[in-house]
This record gives sequence, C-alpha cells and structure tokens, in this order.
Amino acid sequence: MADRRTLQSAARPSAEKPSETIRVPRLAQLYAKEIVPALQKRFGRPNPLAIARLIKTVVNVGCGEAAHEAKVLEEAQRDLGLITGQRPLITRAKKAVSNFKIKEGDPVGCKTTLRRGRMYEFLERLIVMVLPRVRDFRGLSLGGFDRSGNYSFGLPDKTIFPELRLDEVHYTLGMDITLVTTARRAEEAQALLEAFGLPFEKKQEKG
Repeated sequence: MADRRTLQSAARPSAEKPSETIRVPRLAQLYAKEIVPALQKRFGRPNPLAIARLIKTVVNVGCGEAAHEAKVLEEAQRDLGLITGQRPLITRAKKAVSNFKIKEGDPVGCKTTLRRGRMYEFLERLIVMVLPRVRDFRGLSLGGFDRSGNYSFGLPDKTIFPELRLDEVHYTLGMDITLVTTARRAEEAQALLEAFGLPFEKKQEKG
C-alpha cells in the first residue's frame, strides 16, 4: 500500500476555502490505495514513489475564427470554464498564417491547466459521463502517447459535456486534451491511465 506521502502528493485537492472540510477525489484515493500497489507489482518497483502519476491535464479549444469574430472566443471561454470549473486563458498565434489571415499574436483559442483535485474530478467525469456519450465510441486511440509518457486525444464536439446547455451553444467546437504523467515509457503511462478507467481501443488480433 502506498505511504502517506504518496497519498498527499497525488490526492491533495485545490481547496479554495481552507475552513471547509477537504474532500479527497475518488480517483486520487484509488491511485493511492489500489493503483500504486498494482503497478509496483507489475513493473517491479519496490518504492511507491517511483510509480508514474498524473500531474496535470491540459484542455485546449482551438478556434481560428476568434481572430476575426470575438463572439466565437467568448463562447469558447464560457463553455470551457463551465466544463473544467476554471477560468480559461486565451491562446495566441505564435506565427502568422496568411492563408487564414491570422497575424502573430492574434487570439486563436483558449485553454485550462487542471491540477490536483480539479484534475481528478475532471478525469472522472470524462470517463464516467462524457466518453460514453461519444457516438460510435470504440475506445481511445493507442497512438496518442508520446515518448515522455503523456497522452493526447481530441473530442470533436464540446456538447457531449453535460455542463453545457444546447440552446446556448452557437458554434461547433471540439477540444484537445493532454494528460501529463511522470511515466518513463508509454507502456507505464497506458497502464496508469487504464487503471484509472480510461477506455482504450482493443488491439485487433491477427488471424
């Protein structure tokens, strides 16, 4: 079983009101009590602190139209705030794109970076409520892992999040989600995310 330091580092929520009772998210408790021991056994790591952990989740909404239509960016910010429970930051073009009439520094979307409690709560809602609402969903692609042990995937339509009211959504926008871990390899990152309950596609067996 993971020690107290592991639980504190993995499960410390972002409490905005210190006077309130601190509630540890379910997935944070799952990590400390079940996932760490299971991955220790699987990868032969006697030290629980050597087990990969999730450190942040970045949610990005790209809307190139924002450079020319302020209402698109306003709606993207509003909806991303409702979905993540955190005020989004505006992202700006790092270089000009003449074909789309976008200049360097133009607003092209917004993003939030979730940590600790909000990160775990968002991940649980994603697994339990959001992904099952994706039409013809057969699991997340295994091709989204990078060499640093992080995993990225896209959702084509923000309206699958129950926090949004369909009658208030006027622009069809998707989002990109990146789960940043401390994993050394993609195999360890996949094992970690699968243990949380993230559904990946099944590998096709060769006949």
